[in-house]
Amino acid sequence: MIRWTWAFLDRPVDTFAECARFWATVTGSTLSPPRGEHDEFRTLLPASGPAWVKMQAVDGDGGIHLDLDVDDIAAAVSTATGLGARVVAELTDYTVLESPAGQTFCLTPADENASTDPAPVTVVTAPDGTVTRLDQICLDLSPNDIDADTAFWRALTRWTSKPSSRPEYSRLRGPDQPLHLLLQRLDDPRPAGAHADLASSNIAATATWHESLGATRITDADEWIVLRDPGNALYCVTSRDPYTG
Repeated sequence: MIRWTWAFLDRPVDTFAECARFWATVTGSTLSPPRGEHDEFRTLLPASGPAWVKMQAVDGDGGIHLDLDVDDIAAAVSTATGLGARVVAELTDYTVLESPAGQTFCLTPADENASTDPAPVTVVTAPDGTVTRLDQICLDLSPNDIDADTAFWRALTRWTSKPSSRPEYSRLRGPDQPLHLLLQRLDDPRPAGAHADLASSNIAATATWHESLGATRITDADEWIVLRDPGNALYCVTSRDPYTG
């Protein structure tokens, strides 16, 4: 059983400080003190409710990976590999794996002292009054990988699967967890990836605010706007309801 799910925003070392400030601001969070051998880890601490987003300074371009807190790592590894995952590295306290499509995730030890109360919905109010909420990680999957990875994540998480109004998307919603997963079928084959989605009461206003903080606007659509953060990672601001997702 997955006790808690963390979204890890992996960002390049040379832009990490700027990225950390950016994501802390747009999520209404404060940054934890740095930790790790090279001060490479920070946690985004929300104004209320439990933390679920961490950041890591990495070599290369970075990306997103998931940490899944479990009671028994060995048992969880056996389950994951039985569903098609591959072990990448076994470390003292956790195991790194890849989904069938190649999405990186870690099985990590659950905090036995963590609260079991339902996670509250936390939103951020921008200076102009626009409301936003980071609550979703989108797994970007090629047409050849979407079916296998959708089945994998459904079976591994045991979360509720919800269809979308668009056939290329499906959603996984976990009990009492602020993080949700969106699985997206891409048009063309490419390696698996992931990006963050923020729900917004006004996507144009949110995009403008983010630009003022260092983001770059890439594409405007009817229901979402694609941007790049200061570390050059793509993310989306969507017209989903910040309160209900």
